[in-house]
Amino acid sequence: MGIALTKEQTNRVEELLSKMTLTEKIGQMNQESVSIVGGFDVPFEQLIEMMTDGRLSKEEFENIMKTAKTDYHEDAIREGKVGSLMVQDPEKCNELQKIAVEETRLGIPLIFGLDVIHGFRSVYPIAIAEAGSFDTELMEKTAAMAAKESRCSGVAWHFAPMLDVARDARWGRVSEGPGEDPYLGSCFARAKVRGLQNDHSENENYVAACLKHFVGYGAAEAGKDYNTVSMANHILYNNYLVPFRAAVEEGAQTAMASFNDLNGVPSTVNKWALRDILKDNMGLPGFVVSDANAIKECVVHGIAEDEKDAGEKSANAGLDMDMGTEIYIQNLEKSVEEGKVSMDAIDDACRRVLSVKMWLGLFDHPYVSEEVMKRYEEIPEEHKELALASAEKSAVLLKNEGGILPLKKDTKISLVGSLADNRSEVVGAWAISWKEKDCVSILDGMKQEFSNVNYYPCGGPEGDLNENEIKDACNNGDVIVAVLGETVAMSGEASSRADITLPGKQRELLQKLIASGKPVVLVLMNGRPLALQWEAENVTAILEGWHLGIQMGNAIAHILSGKKNPEGRLSSSFPAVTGQCPIYYNHPNTGRPAGNFKFTSRYLDAPFTALYPFGYGLSYTSFEYSDLAVTEDNDALKISVKVKNTGDREGTETVQFYMQDVAASIVRPVKELKCFEKATLASGEEKTVEVKLLKKHMGFWNNQGKYCLEDGLFRIYAGADSATELCEEIRVGFESVEKEPDYPVE
Repeated sequence: MGIALTKEQTNRVEELLSKMTLTEKIGQMNQESVSIVGGFDVPFEQLIEMMTDGRLSKEEFENIMKTAKTDYHEDAIREGKVGSLMVQDPEKCNELQKIAVEETRLGIPLIFGLDVIHGFRSVYPIAIAEAGSFDTELMEKTAAMAAKESRCSGVAWHFAPMLDVARDARWGRVSEGPGEDPYLGSCFARAKVRGLQNDHSENENYVAACLKHFVGYGAAEAGKDYNTVSMANHILYNNYLVPFRAAVEEGAQTAMASFNDLNGVPSTVNKWALRDILKDNMGLPGFVVSDANAIKECVVHGIAEDEKDAGEKSANAGLDMDMGTEIYIQNLEKSVEEGKVSMDAIDDACRRVLSVKMWLGLFDHPYVSEEVMKRYEEIPEEHKELALASAEKSAVLLKNEGGILPLKKDTKISLVGSLADNRSEVVGAWAISWKEKDCVSILDGMKQEFSNVNYYPCGGPEGDLNENEIKDACNNGDVIVAVLGETVAMSGEASSRADITLPGKQRELLQKLIASGKPVVLVLMNGRPLALQWEAENVTAILEGWHLGIQMGNAIAHILSGKKNPEGRLSSSFPAVTGQCPIYYNHPNTGRPAGNFKFTSRYLDAPFTALYPFGYGLSYTSFEYSDLAVTEDNDALKISVKVKNTGDREGTETVQFYMQDVAASIVRPVKELKCFEKATLASGEEKTVEVKLLKKHMGFWNNQGKYCLEDGLFRIYAGADSATELCEEIRVGFESVEKEPDYPVE
């Protein structure tokens, strides 16, 4: 499968390729790191990491970029040795692009890439939160917004979406992906690719998506970042590859290899994963880039003797672009001369890079115009409204004892927690291009929405508690709203945690607040599922706020006041205690499934179910399910269920449909999400929700990579979350049903 270029564009690529020297071809495979020198002799991406993990504030980062001496590798660009850089200043992009287009032999434009994980300037919720909106139209719109904003800064390539299925909340990067479920991850993947890539009405409206991290990164052993991954093929095929296949089918242009090894072979040099599966089997049309410095790290992995060997193995495996090590540009010419890397491999990589640049229109429109540069000097209202809508739909109500929420607007509220008044904490991990002036803190939002709010920092994820402030908060409020959780630096890359309870002294703070006898509403700010058994047992209400982006404060205030009825659901299961990790709903059964007695698959000292399961979320109204019906309809199952709003206000329910293959040639999950529909119902309204489940989607891949559709008994479930027990059984035959493609055998 190739890039969707016109015949003329394809001919231009081939003509260009025929004129290129070996050095120029390898140059297209080289992404240089912008180096900051003069007190900070580090690559640009490392500075970004320092900002995202809290070692640098946003202000410090911006001051460094303004004042430090910066090496943009201008001479290497002139020599045709650079294909890409990470830059987000449009004037600098134009300056560097001018060198590439006007001062090189062939005038090949650069492609500027950046981690735009959940928004450029208009930061919207982190992926684990936004996936819980179960609103694919909204996901597509936020991606399109990010594409437009970044393209106006010269960035035409997003290192996004992140599609790692993640089942262990100890892993910090759960924040960046759509959660534990491959089907929801696939819906998220398709929506993001459409939003990033599909609007070609203007050159500035679309970017190239880069799927990451390929593959299995979300299964890092013990939840430790960069760690080894070992899994059976059927687990890889049926879970971790599924969102990537969906994204490639949707037209995603590029991908990024993951840091981890998979069954002993690092993804960076894994020919079976990159060339056989991703390119040849799935049909990725564009190129594959390494993660930062990953080729060099293959030497440390122990898969390569030295950097030259690592470069050869990477190029032969189908890794088309080297991010940041210069190993390709320094070594591949000699490797080709020695016959260790073929010219076919070099030509294929170079052709893929050139084709993506051609598809982006960079050959005809390499520069950012003055008018376009100024387009988003201030965030337009429609972008603020979209960020707000996404934030409102992504927050999840976990508990609401006695209907304490929503709060009346004249309620005397004590707002507690240092996170509540920290605008820089709303954006979440891997947000780079935001400005603090655009961010709405929870304190900002609460003061806009409620007439009687008093703020007491008291304490937070780090540092000591202020006893005087705690006393004042307890004495002066009728309801205490405690904003607690994690700092941005506590989740994301390199932020695995062995203990995922509330960090610091926050539980002690809650204990003191609860002792006042006042109702306590816990609002969480965090980038991962937390172990909340104690909190669930002791606080009055819990609202999972995640990191919701620049409009977080308004979104939380609107939900607490009832202006917005919560509708978000969990895209990942919440454990009661950390020791349950990894925990996920779609696990296979054992011969002794977990139960209320000893000789079953469980811990002696922990519950055997999630505290809050995948798909869970409450509303200010209530819903009732009935009359589940399942019938065959040629190549599909027709499934319907009645849903009634039994509460006293309008609400939106996410109706979820699950399947169990009761007996198969390999053990299958106890439940698998197969469809979902959102239904908005007035008080007392009843609606029949209908979906179709295609028979070809009821199968599975076995360990030999074969896609199996096996006749037999199936259970279909419908309900509000993955713990639903409303079930109907049906026997299904698959004669003459078109099946999904097989995977290549390793």
